[in-house]
Amino acid sequence: MSAVAFVRLFALLLAAFTSLAAAQSKAPELYEPQSGQAGKDVVWVPTPQIAVDKMMEMARVTAKDVVMDLGSGDGRTVITAAKLGARATGIEYNPEMVEFAKKNAAAAGVTANATFVKADLFETDFSAATVITLFLLPDINLRLRPKLLDLKPGTRVVSNTFTMGEWEPDAQVNLYGDNACTNSYCKVLFWLVPQRVAGTYRVPQGEVTLKQEFQMLTGTIKSGSSTQELKGRVVGDEIELSAGTKRYRGMLKGTTLELREAI
Repeated sequence: MSAVAFVRLFALLLAAFTSLAAAQSKAPELYEPQSGQAGKDVVWVPTPQIAVDKMMEMARVTAKDVVMDLGSGDGRTVITAAKLGARATGIEYNPEMVEFAKKNAAAAGVTANATFVKADLFETDFSAATVITLFLLPDINLRLRPKLLDLKPGTRVVSNTFTMGEWEPDAQVNLYGDNACTNSYCKVLFWLVPQRVAGTYRVPQGEVTLKQEFQMLTGTIKSGSSTQELKGRVVGDEIELSAGTKRYRGMLKGTTLELREAI
């Protein structure tokens, strides 16, 4: 091999080696989620921050709460709850999103209170939560509904935009049109998990029979030969009833219904 050829070969090898070394030393590109990207059960669309704040407000999140966000995406709901002092956990199936959310939590300085877990919603235990937040499609909400209704009475559930089928929300606020909420995903729906109180009970006022559909109650109260229709609702573990002009409040403790006439 001539000297000229050797120099050219050496130059080519050096260039290739330099290119390879540069490629190996180059920092990997940062993961950046895109609104509308596909997920396991739904596409990911971020909840506007104004809606997240309203979710926290309607659920009255405080430092005493344990918040679980189902499908936590970029972590903003978990981070917002953590800033309020709550212990907050995000459940997310996409491992890249989990790591992205962890970085966001670190940047916000809330890693002590914000946790993100790569997990399937339908295989996750929610029983420790006092507040559940979610932004999922109606069919996913319906699949989760039995599990949510099994949570401790009074557990707060807050959804962005999508309903729970026949389980009507206890409160809802539409933020669409607000300067900070200009897309269509700005409706916040709130539920309290109701205690199951259906049954027949002996109370000082007579015999009370209650039928229950989610938080709504119907039934009768019998006293002697008089029977009156009842209607009302369960608010967490508190019962509110009316029979004609009379109003009652009470609680079910074990198998005993404690009922008093409200003034």
